[in-house]
Amino acid sequence: MLNKKYFLLAAFFVFISQSVFAQESQPDTPAPAAAATTTPTPGLQWSNRDMTYRGKNYDVLDSAYYPKFRSKQFHKYVDHQEIFPPKPRNQWEIGFGLGLYNLIGNVPTLMLWQKGGGGFNINVRKSLGYIFSLRTQYIYGVAKNLDRQPTTSYDAPYAQFGYVPLEYATTNPATGASNVNPIYRATRTESSTLSLDLMFNAYNINFHHARNSISFFGFFGLGGYAYVTRINNLKSNFQPYQFDSIVTNPSASNKTIRKELQKAMGKTYLGEADNNGGKTIMKDMTLDFAPSIGAGVQYKINKKFNVQLEERYTFTSDQYIDGSPFGKALGNTVSRGRADALNYFSASINYNLKTKKKSVEPLYWINPLDHTYSELSYPRHMILPNPVLPDEDGDGVTDQFDKCPHTPPGVAVDVHGCPLDTDGDGVPDYRDKQLITPTECQPVDADGVGKCPCPDGCKDLNNKQNACGNIGANTILFSANSSTITVPMEVILSTLAAQMQANPNCKVVIMGGGSGSKIKEQHSWEHVNSVIEYMSDKKNISRNRFIFKYGEAGDENIVTYRSANVDESGDSNVPPPHPDIK
Repeated sequence: MLNKKYFLLAAFFVFISQSVFAQESQPDTPAPAAAATTTPTPGLQWSNRDMTYRGKNYDVLDSAYYPKFRSKQFHKYVDHQEIFPPKPRNQWEIGFGLGLYNLIGNVPTLMLWQKGGGGFNINVRKSLGYIFSLRTQYIYGVAKNLDRQPTTSYDAPYAQFGYVPLEYATTNPATGASNVNPIYRATRTESSTLSLDLMFNAYNINFHHARNSISFFGFFGLGGYAYVTRINNLKSNFQPYQFDSIVTNPSASNKTIRKELQKAMGKTYLGEADNNGGKTIMKDMTLDFAPSIGAGVQYKINKKFNVQLEERYTFTSDQYIDGSPFGKALGNTVSRGRADALNYFSASINYNLKTKKKSVEPLYWINPLDHTYSELSYPRHMILPNPVLPDEDGDGVTDQFDKCPHTPPGVAVDVHGCPLDTDGDGVPDYRDKQLITPTECQPVDADGVGKCPCPDGCKDLNNKQNACGNIGANTILFSANSSTITVPMEVILSTLAAQMQANPNCKVVIMGGGSGSKIKEQHSWEHVNSVIEYMSDKKNISRNRFIFKYGEAGDENIVTYRSANVDESGDSNVPPPHPDIK
């Protein structure tokens, strides 16, 4: 019987998941959220961290996910005064389902495929946290029960129409025969149940995957139920049944007897069954309260829809729900049966109800470790010391990128960490006695002196124009609408700093492109200013050693620098041209 039940609902799930809803693709990495900005703790954080959100659920640094009453905790978290982020705003879940509704009592139940009962449910669920949630569920069900074996234990609804139950039977002393009438009880119960369930699950907490598509849950519920039960004790013409003519062989199989009874008795539930005499609602429905337990499993189709299988078992203290308080007869004694129970096995479709404000999925689908693992792998908020990269020869180029690892102290180097060779004659500048050797005069000797004779006055001219020629020129490219100094820029500027420290009397011209519009000029100024401030604040190069130029021809995101000529001068502090432009 159970195999048929599960097979039927499994087929229902296949139909729902393949025919009603199309699988919605879920990207591995959600789109980056707008991260909240905070002032980094000086000296304790990387200055140019990648702020891209790399988790699978939601960005904890996005303030839009939190209600106002949790904003205080959020700001403490981003300011490193609190180690736990607040709980995000999460969605409600609503659902509708169909199921098998059965009574477990004194009269055997009929399953749906035996022309038995069924029902439907409506539920609303809200997460309390990552494990617990509350759900309100309404169930409307119709249960049908039918004896497969005759019984002599029954009460007034049958006895008043000519049936003689065991407790009323008399025996003829002469023959020893009894006038008791064995019958087959058939009842139909219509009920409504409203319950509040405390649900719990822990399958979303996963140490090896960001999220799951399956969720297992259990629950404990408490609620009220109202029912009315009718019995099939008369034919449609209000005459009693002759059961010995309906069931020709009482020893036949239960299936054969059931089919014979259903064919002869039809659906005429004309009699009103007894009840426990308790409170009533809507005139004829008996009202009572009972606890319930249950368990189930959910499968996520996409971020909005999931399908669910669930089993609920409701414990009652009422023996009359199935229409009869009597169990099997014990000899000539009528026995009282057990209290009835309600069983509802359902398949539901659930939808996550999105509100106007930004919210995440219900928390029982969210892995709370997602933020922790994402932060460990790609730190964005974690307080970390500035990285110290080894530079054995102190030339400003870290050992990882230094192609000339043993440069003498104080020697100006290029971006590869090798000593500068301005004229490209193969002799580094710090050993070159002829700093600029024309190509036609090369090759040179060990001191860098070419084979061409020097005309009169050439030494003075060379020294005047190229006193700082061993400071190389280079280009820095900024990202659009950004003035942040990135790691590749730091490498270039570290080389420049080493060159300027080796040539303390030289100035450097910082030039930014961006002519043609006010906004380009402003961006050009911001980029040049960022470079000079970095050199001054981070590399301890006096600001007065720079010549500030912006709005030159070219792209506003490009900054170039070169050594200044001996007679070249200019301001190192220039006010922004258009400060009101953003």
